[in-house]
Amino acid sequence: MKSGIVLLAELSGPVAQRIHEIQHEFDPRMAAELPPHITLTGSSGMGPFPVTTPLDEIRRCLEPIARETAPISVRFQPPHKFMQSLVVVLPIDPYGSIRGLHDRIKLSGLPAEPPRFAFTPHCTLSFYPELSREKLKKLLALRVDEPVTIDRIAAYRTVTLTRAESVLELRLTGT
Repeated sequence: MKSGIVLLAELSGPVAQRIHEIQHEFDPRMAAELPPHITLTGSSGMGPFPVTTPLDEIRRCLEPIARETAPISVRFQPPHKFMQSLVVVLPIDPYGSIRGLHDRIKLSGLPAEPPRFAFTPHCTLSFYPELSREKLKKLLALRVDEPVTIDRIAAYRTVTLTRAESVLELRLTGT
């Protein structure tokens, strides 16, 4: 994880539980670090906020966005390897309501590092291990067909290269 503050949409409910089980099977280290989530900012479309960004400033900029944004229902696409790497993700369509949320965050006035990739919202299934051909084939064959609702965003601050702590959570309460 790059140093800074990232925004995640933590998943909840049966879909999140299923994804966590998949993560635990294929990457137990990652499964222990963060709950299942969709990455909103941090590496794609918008880099992380500097770690020195005051939480009051993040809250001030993001509360109106959360208050005006209705919960968003998304469906996962089939898993694939992320950007020619060994990382396996469940992507979601980067357009529609999720794009609107991302763009509003990007225009909020919060300082951010440059992004490493174009906006590619996703849920990571395997990050650390180099999977054997058999395990990779099994993981890429999995499907998560049930929709999931994004009803909150959470800011996480990096503590170490592999550990982050939740520092802010905001419910999406718009209609």
